[in-house]
Order: sequence, then structure tokens, then C-alpha cells
Amino acid sequence: MPDYIDSYYARTLASTTERRALAGRHAADVCIVGGGLAGLTTALELRRRGLSVVLLEAHAVGWGASGRNGGFVSAGFARSLSSIEAAVGTDAARELYRMSIEGVGIVEANIRDHGIAEARPVRGIFKVIRYDDAAGLQAQRARLIRDFGHTLDYWPTARVRETLRSQRYHQALLDNDAFHIHPLNYVRGLAAAVERQGGQIHDRSPVAALDLAGPEKIVRTAAGEVRARHVVMACGGYTGTLIPRLRRSHLPIATYVLATEPARERLAEVIRTRAAALDDRRAGDYYRLVDDGARLLWGGRITTQTSEPRQLATLLRRTMIDTYPQLADLRVELAWSGLMSYARHLMPQIGQLQDGVWYCMGFGGHGLNTTAIGGRVIAEAIAGDGGRIRHFAPFGLAWNGGPFGVVAAQLTYWTYQGLDWLRERRAA
Repeated sequence: MPDYIDSYYARTLASTTERRALAGRHAADVCIVGGGLAGLTTALELRRRGLSVVLLEAHAVGWGASGRNGGFVSAGFARSLSSIEAAVGTDAARELYRMSIEGVGIVEANIRDHGIAEARPVRGIFKVIRYDDAAGLQAQRARLIRDFGHTLDYWPTARVRETLRSQRYHQALLDNDAFHIHPLNYVRGLAAAVERQGGQIHDRSPVAALDLAGPEKIVRTAAGEVRARHVVMACGGYTGTLIPRLRRSHLPIATYVLATEPARERLAEVIRTRAAALDDRRAGDYYRLVDDGARLLWGGRITTQTSEPRQLATLLRRTMIDTYPQLADLRVELAWSGLMSYARHLMPQIGQLQDGVWYCMGFGGHGLNTTAIGGRVIAEAIAGDGGRIRHFAPFGLAWNGGPFGVVAAQLTYWTYQGLDWLRERRAA
């Protein structure tokens, strides 16, 4: 049985296949370090282009945030479209957003084409607001339709509260092109697809040393080595110190998720949809019904220190009950945490560190679609078509600020929480 932390996803694994650790000498066109969404998507895209791949994972595929997240697959990035436009201009920002939409399509196609039924996709994600701004939300909708053909349904307050039975909510946009999945089953399905395509995957193979100086790169583990023309670092929040510049370019941020006890009838009365929901606050709440509607999975909150999940579960549960007082006696059955990687600029870090060395990380809690497009553009660049990867160049490996960056990130989060609270108080 793979060694995953206890979570709803680990308890409902569709496959428990274990993979052998790396042993002996191997050669490949590309060695990928990290067996999460980014690494596996990159591997699959490389195999489609005929390049040989060896992927090394320190634990088991999907062990990190890739297998513990909320499972939301929707367009966009952790950074808002207007903020991206301010940084790189309208045309470049629109191209990036189109690629984020493409990422949603990649995940959907992978599930369909590789028969990953155990990912259990469910259509629809609501973006709800906890203050009254019908005009603003309709303007946002109109722009996404006009610029990207991205159609969302506008829901007025009365309709929202009839479906999501909370007085905290006002208007919402429903994205029927978005969907939510069992992320750990999806990751493991991706791994199986990579292997069927001829790629090699080795679990329990933490990298001990890298020799990246020559045209042939050498990646060493305790019991073996891989020689390759290219190395892709795709470790996310679990990036170690093997390449200090990468480690200094992002902040590992902890996020938290809980799952309730079974209560199918109670939940069906309060949350009258199988679509998922999230609010627009910084690090706001996101939730969905799982286990065929029997349980509520609720996530949110971020910290720069990994706290005991049970303690954070208490805070998460408090937010859940504040939103849905009807669930005040619903028991939390389990809670877990995971480390995301956030860059200071809140955009994915996708690019080339030096000749033959690539990175794909820093997805900031919006990884299911952005890891997909990230893996594709990395594979394109390695295969000789680097046209699209250049769009991520303005958001490179900026210094994370070290300990000052950690403090700044936490203070920024608390500031956003305060601003969200004030905005909602004015709307009450």
C-alpha cells in the first residue's frame, strides 16, 4: 500500500499499485524530479512527442499537494487577470488566460482518453461572493464571454440562496465548463498512462545529488542514477535544497482540508447541488459534496507554518458553521494539510534555469489546470518548440524574501482577511 497521509482521498484510492525504487544506471532523454501533477503531465506530454522519460518521486506519486487538494479544475491563475494585465499588458495576459483554459481541457481529455474514470469528474463550479455586487459580477462575466468565449451563468442572490442555503451569500457565477475530481485517483491514473506509453516511474526515490554542469545531466539517488540530456524539476512545495535558486524562489504555504462524517440527507437539504463552490476571498473557502453526496469536503485557510491539521480543522469547521449554521452538529471525521508553492508574483514558475535544466512549479493553489498547461509547454520547449513558454518568462524565479518573505506573506494574508471582513460587514 503506498504511504500516503490519511485523507479522504487516500481512504478511497482506486488503485494501490506500488512502484519500485530506482536501482542501477538508467539513461533517458529527460529525467523528471517530482511525481505530482506537474511532473506526470510533463512526462505524458514528452512521451507523446517520442522522448524517453524517467520520473523520480521521493514518496509515492501524488503524495504531496497534488493528491490532497480540493480537486477543482477551472480556468485562471492564483493571480487575477487584471493584475496580470497590469504586469505584462493586455495581449500577453489574454494569451496566458487562454492557456489556463486549455489546461482545463487537458485534464478533461486525459480523463477521457486514458480511461481515468476513478477521477469521478462532476461538472460545475460556483464562484460566490459574500457581499452585494451584482453589477461587478455581471461585468466580469461579460468580459470573459467577450474576450475568451468563456461562458458562465449569472445567478442572482435569491437563486443562489435557494441552492446554497446560506445567508452569507449574494450573487454567483456558475462555470459549467469547470469540474471537480478525485485528485489522487487522477494523479495515479496519469502515472499509469505514462507507464503504458513507455515512461519509467520510480517511487521512494528521493534525489540525493545533481550534476548539471555538462551536456549530459546526472541525477543520483541512494541506489541508482539517471543520465539525461534534460532535467525537469517539478517538486512544488516540497522542493528541497538541491538547487538553491529554486528553493529561494517560492514559499511553501500550508493549506488545510477537512471531510465530515456521512450525512447524506442533511447535506442534500443545505447544499442542493453537486456542483462545487468557492468564494472570491483571498484564500477563501472551497467545498463540494463527495462520496456520492454523503460527505462534505471543505478547504481553506493558509499559513506559512504547517500547523497540526486538527487545530486548523477547528478553525475550518468554525467557518463552515458560520456559512451554514444548519450543520452545527455535523462532526468532522478527518482533516489533513499539504504544502503548496507560492511565488511572490502569484504566477506559475515555468521556464529554463540553464541549458537542459527546466522548472515547473509555484502553482499557488490553482494547480490542476496550470500544471497541465505547464507540463505541455515544458514538453513543447524540450521538443524544440519554445514559443509558448516565453509567456511565463516575466514571472520567473524572483527571490522569495527568505524569512522576511514568510513574515510578509503571513501579514499579507491577515491583511486580506481583514479587508474581506470589512467588505462583508458593510454588505450585511
